[in-house]
Amino acid sequence: MPSTVEKLSPTRVKLTVEIPFADLQPYLDKAYKEIAEQVNIPGFRKGKVPATVIDQRFGRGVVLQEAINEAIPNAYNVAIDEAKVWPMAQPEIDVTKLEDKELVEFTAEVDVRPEVKLPDFSKIKVTVDAPESADSLTDERLELLRERFATTNEVDRAAQDGDVLTIDLVATQDGQELPDATAEGIAYKVGQERNMLEGLDAAVTGLKAGESKKFTSTLVGGQFRGQEADIEVTVKTVSEQELPAIDDEFAQMISEFDTVEEMKEDLQKAAEQQVKAEQLADARDKVLEAVIEKTDFELPEGVLAREKEARRADIQRQLAQGGLTVEAYLEQAEDEEAETPEEFWETIDERSTQALKAQVVLDVYADENKLDVSQQELTELIFRKAQQNGTSPQDEINHMMEHNHMPEWMQEIRRGKSLAAICAEATVTDADGNKIDTALPVEDAADEVEAEEAAEEAVEEKA
Repeated sequence: MPSTVEKLSPTRVKLTVEIPFADLQPYLDKAYKEIAEQVNIPGFRKGKVPATVIDQRFGRGVVLQEAINEAIPNAYNVAIDEAKVWPMAQPEIDVTKLEDKELVEFTAEVDVRPEVKLPDFSKIKVTVDAPESADSLTDERLELLRERFATTNEVDRAAQDGDVLTIDLVATQDGQELPDATAEGIAYKVGQERNMLEGLDAAVTGLKAGESKKFTSTLVGGQFRGQEADIEVTVKTVSEQELPAIDDEFAQMISEFDTVEEMKEDLQKAAEQQVKAEQLADARDKVLEAVIEKTDFELPEGVLAREKEARRADIQRQLAQGGLTVEAYLEQAEDEEAETPEEFWETIDERSTQALKAQVVLDVYADENKLDVSQQELTELIFRKAQQNGTSPQDEINHMMEHNHMPEWMQEIRRGKSLAAICAEATVTDADGNKIDTALPVEDAADEVEAEEAAEEAVEEKA
């Protein structure tokens, strides 16, 4: 099928493709057969209606249109391969010529991946933070486990730090009770104010069961989130928390290990893996940022606009699910640098741009280095997704086939392999000047970062 390509811009091309009638004929035959099987015409058996009769009854134009619609996708893909361009969006198709029994011509305008000259990755140098102590992380996990399996004993004394209370909360504004900000029988541990209301710790400390205290605070949930209200807290019970001893009995209760030394060794190993994985994830991000800074290219305007719109919509959906506006989120988020909604959305748009550029860079690397995806790698990805989503591998396979996710998942693997290879070529050191080994595959690093959460869920199920 003859075709030509016209470069409309660095990121958009126009393909002109001819389909000779010899190539269109199989699609015509198929169209006639399908129509013959669908219609009832006196004197002819179903499925045996001649093409000439179909032309007389329905018009040859109808059949041609159906055949052309079937033929164009394949012809377009062939033209794309011949032109050696990589589409980043759906094409705009226009049939420009139809000469019956001669040829069909159509044009396809499409946004394509820009030409990218990759930098010398061996000259990429980045620095990451020195890893936090795995020992301290192990201690934190151990204390968390002790708290989960702690026992509480109700006591007849004033509440103090570390006690577990049962409290009632009543919020009012101008003397009017706010039903959405009122609750009874809440379990609250003194010292965990950061998860509740500012001033709650000070209010309950020193109170005995049956005593109340009033204070003013900013509501953190519900329809009155972010508004100031008068709060009355009533302590119903005061309980002292008794943490279990760290011994063999404790190890046997919460894990598969017989001794506390074995349990600690396993916790330490998991902590070391997480610290390493977090450092590798940081290294990955910084290497990719450095590569993008050294790689100058344009992105297709339409593709970028859709990417920004999709990311904005996703964030707005997440905020809405949490009952938050952008303004309320900015007031609460401690690590958010943006001060106004305009600055926040500008930051989100920039992240969208960088994410799309990263995809282009990784795809170019994969193509230039002919990175392939094996069946084993796809299987491993399916098993990881099943583990992350709490489903079975077969469920993930069914989901992939039903929603045609295979090309997307294959691309995900290729990009991961590209990033791992790029990181291996770059020089990564920590703040102390130590060289970081980036040999751990990116997907493995991501799994390790999630290890703590998975472990905690397992402990909760056992509890």
